[in-house]
Amino acid sequence: MALDMTRAQGGTAVHDIGTEIHGLITELFPICRSITGNGVRETLSIIGRHIPLEIHEVPTGTEVFDWTVPKEWNIRDAYIKNSRGEKVVDYRKSNLHVVNYSTPVRIKMPLEDLKKHVFSLPEYPDRIPYRTSYYNESWGFCLAHNDLLRLRDGEYEVCIDSKLEPGHLTYGEYLIKGESDAEVLISTHICHPSLANDNLSGVALATFLARELGGRRSRYSYRFLFVPGTIGSITWLCRNQGGVDKIKHGLVLVDVGDAGKFTYKKSRRGEAEVDRAVIHVLKHSTSDYDARQFDPYGHDERQYCSPGFNLPVGCFSRTPHGEFPEYHTSADDLTFVRPEYLSESFAMCLSILSVLDDNRRYVNLNPMCEPQLGKRGLYRMIGGPKDGGVQEVALLWTLNFSDGAHSLLDISERSGIKFDVVKKAADALLQHELLGALPE
Repeated sequence: MALDMTRAQGGTAVHDIGTEIHGLITELFPICRSITGNGVRETLSIIGRHIPLEIHEVPTGTEVFDWTVPKEWNIRDAYIKNSRGEKVVDYRKSNLHVVNYSTPVRIKMPLEDLKKHVFSLPEYPDRIPYRTSYYNESWGFCLAHNDLLRLRDGEYEVCIDSKLEPGHLTYGEYLIKGESDAEVLISTHICHPSLANDNLSGVALATFLARELGGRRSRYSYRFLFVPGTIGSITWLCRNQGGVDKIKHGLVLVDVGDAGKFTYKKSRRGEAEVDRAVIHVLKHSTSDYDARQFDPYGHDERQYCSPGFNLPVGCFSRTPHGEFPEYHTSADDLTFVRPEYLSESFAMCLSILSVLDDNRRYVNLNPMCEPQLGKRGLYRMIGGPKDGGVQEVALLWTLNFSDGAHSLLDISERSGIKFDVVKKAADALLQHELLGALPE
């Protein structure tokens, strides 16, 4: 699988894909999602217009390792009215106003008691915070701090028209079959409501990566998971224990639409092939980046990398969770994520997957000294980047280290030559029967 260089080099196709990804984010943004419920189903239904998703429903009460699939939560409406009957808080204006997973309530109470159920951010007084109560049944509202300060003493009518009852946890899955049963896992969480970067950017990027890869021939099979955070990946792992040995590489995609530099958190293994591929692509790009060691805090990579599985799965993002001030607030909106940044993220991910798919080991079929390149016409193929030719130095490195023990990525890392240049050299040597591909 070779990278489409029009996308990689920032041409028109990149701009178009960024606009498409942002368009999907815009369509999904108003939906109130949670770890269960109809918001997740509606989201997966929209994604299913782009790629053929398989939808899974797991009943409440299902034991998944040390966890239990929770009750299903759905909400129809919520508000707070003052003594004059005016809505001072309205869920229909922002679904962030209600603490996600709030139990139903309809009551009148004084402001003093109401404040015990209200969350705000004094440091960002115009932003609505995002809060949840997934595993501790309670209720609450989130307000901009300036709006909270405007509330006057008196009696308030409080209504949360929600249901928390036995149902299902829902997730989506799409497997693209390649030449091999070995898999690359791409996972993203779909449980957040109207938050554009965290994580509709990851959801939309994964969708369009899946659409792109679905139309290509590839060596690996690609498994895309759209799961609720934490409980979703735990549930999938529990239900698929027998097949996880097929996963050779993996990425969790999150926070990929902002202006920040690329950030990659390595897998628990630290030097897995996916870790090396990501660092290689970032190193040879023109973009600033940060590579971090694994830690057991963050997104679903911590489940895939738990010691019982220890899968080679890293986390790919721009600014990581909690490190941008808009994180988990109403400021993480449609203006915070931009098509140009989504385009960059798409191209970077496609480059990484291309390295993984093309990284193979070869054996030099003429290993006794250098073969004569001129009589085979290889010198006619040598040229600079402008004419798309191969580099002599790349040919020599590839010949010398194609001993069955070194992969193309090994050669690229050791020589300092970009992977796609080494790959082009290998293709030329294969064409002239100087290399042989080792079986998988």
